[in-house]
Amino acid sequence: MQQVALVTIHGMGAQPLDYAEPLFAALRTRLAPHQIAAWVSFRAVYYEDILQVNQDLVWARLDAGARLHYDELRRFLLFGFGEAAGLENRKEIDGSVYELAQEAIARQLLDVWQHGPDSKVVFLAQSLGCQVLSSYLWDAQKAALGGPVVAGIWKDIDAWSLRALGRILLPEEKAFLRGASCVGLVTTGCNIPIFVAAHKAMDVKPIDRALMGPGFGWLNIYDPDDALGWPLQPLSPEYAALVEDRAINAGQGMINWILKSWNPLSHLAYWTDDRVLAPLAQLIVRTVGTV
Repeated sequence: MQQVALVTIHGMGAQPLDYAEPLFAALRTRLAPHQIAAWVSFRAVYYEDILQVNQDLVWARLDAGARLHYDELRRFLLFGFGEAAGLENRKEIDGSVYELAQEAIARQLLDVWQHGPDSKVVFLAQSLGCQVLSSYLWDAQKAALGGPVVAGIWKDIDAWSLRALGRILLPEEKAFLRGASCVGLVTTGCNIPIFVAAHKAMDVKPIDRALMGPGFGWLNIYDPDDALGWPLQPLSPEYAALVEDRAINAGQGMINWILKSWNPLSHLAYWTDDRVLAPLAQLIVRTVGTV
């Protein structure tokens, strides 16, 4: 029976449906000596398909209509920042991209709950996925405290669940979906500072540890050479109290020897790096040991 669910949320740019499989395979190898693989459920949230059709269409038109250099970099930026803009555009309307991305998270968590309602959850989010997950948890916590939520599924969780699932969620399901069983969050190449930079200082606050699972911790791993990956502690006293920032040299070796400034390769190298895989595996082992 599963005791821990690792739930991943991918980052910006074109992503295959099986984007997390190499990571899962590497983690299974690391967990093998502990003989706990059967107790761990590996789940991948996928929201790329929400915007993929339009992104492909725009890219095809631009690529065919002009001579452009740096195709891979341009494609990465077009898809990545196009997704970021799309998630925020008219997010308050029903069926928005913002809501659909949150629905993808909720459906994975609901399936985890249905297969093991006592499961502990560990989140791993990359790049834009960090902002997607942070917004989801922030909205969920605000709704739980009775505050107004302007967008996403937590604007009216009962209306959403009736529309999407055909029924109203049980109270314990709602608690699970809002992260009450989440004991750990690992973020890599995190973009959150880009999204809060225009906010007043008093509004730059993270999720509330008290509303997460027992012993909850947030590890933020970033590469100083990655212009899309940022530390979080300097954002506010609340972030400083909640998050542990850890700087690494992602994809250490030839890639970083070549790089004298930012390149997408550094931003995409986190999930194959031992300094991400090791603490993530340790967190899973520790969580299984406390269940």
